[in-house]
Amino acid sequence: MKTGISGTQKVFCVIIFCVLLFPLASSAQAQQSAKVARIGVLSGGGDAKNARPRIQSLLQGLRDLGYDGKNILIEDRYIEKFNDYPGVLSELLQLKVDVLVVQPLSAIRAAKKTTQTIPIVLVTNVDPIANGIVESLARPGGNITGLATLSRELGGKRLELFKEMVPHLSRIGILGDPNTAVWPVAFKEYEAATGALRIQIQSLEVRSTNPDLERAFQIGIKQGTNGVVMIATPLLSRYRKQIADLAIKNHLPLTSDSSEYVEAGFLMSYAADISDQYRRAATYVDKILKGANPGDMPIEQPTKFELVMNLKTAKQIGLTIPPNVLARAGKVIK
Repeated sequence: MKTGISGTQKVFCVIIFCVLLFPLASSAQAQQSAKVARIGVLSGGGDAKNARPRIQSLLQGLRDLGYDGKNILIEDRYIEKFNDYPGVLSELLQLKVDVLVVQPLSAIRAAKKTTQTIPIVLVTNVDPIANGIVESLARPGGNITGLATLSRELGGKRLELFKEMVPHLSRIGILGDPNTAVWPVAFKEYEAATGALRIQIQSLEVRSTNPDLERAFQIGIKQGTNGVVMIATPLLSRYRKQIADLAIKNHLPLTSDSSEYVEAGFLMSYAADISDQYRRAATYVDKILKGANPGDMPIEQPTKFELVMNLKTAKQIGLTIPPNVLARAGKVIK
């Protein structure tokens, strides 16, 4: 008697084999498609310590969208000199990052020049149109999108609040590095706002590579400065505590464009929440990783700005903040 497998049995065996093989094939395909996305970040924090809160905010935003350490990798970098951006960007591109998240103006300009293909998500407090980054916020075009604060009006409001907080304010020193891309635009914005407030303005220039901060303050005091505004740059941000201490030592009220500086001892800030902006940047990264064209994504403008003040600093410099100004603070550090 012959034994063997009938035609029906053969078909059944093939079906069973395919059923058993399919999950293995699907698993292999899933492993191949589960690519780890690399995000290159130049946050403008100046160093790892100062940049950490911004990186954490970006990561939190990505986690809220379903990303974790298994499918995303942050490559964050910092600079020693303001003109090091091209080299740092070249390093990030060699790592084959999928998206660049960039904050400092010099870094944004360098990124735009370095690559026309890798998507760039900017997180900036400068006007990208006035600074020649894009021609339109609604359709930025190319490989750039993100979030931007149009700082001209914001700078005027910051000085207005500064004047209300320090009624005797008559001469403001603008502290910053004239070699940086942000200096000429920011200085002109503050200069334009001083006329209506009847405040004089002077530059207190320092060089970020070797800033002689004490000398800058002494020059300001000699010329009658009774308030200081700092134009933030990545390298100067490393000295935020030293700058705050010098202002307190000389009984000078001091303001800038980020609440991070108030936490270091600056008297006040009026700005968009930088942590919230980095969380929002995660939505741009997510859409780009899913195939969206950055040039078609409108650049978002923050609509909420917060007055933050440091009462401990006010006490140290002998300043009593008017109650009507204190009542408008979104955050008070004691």
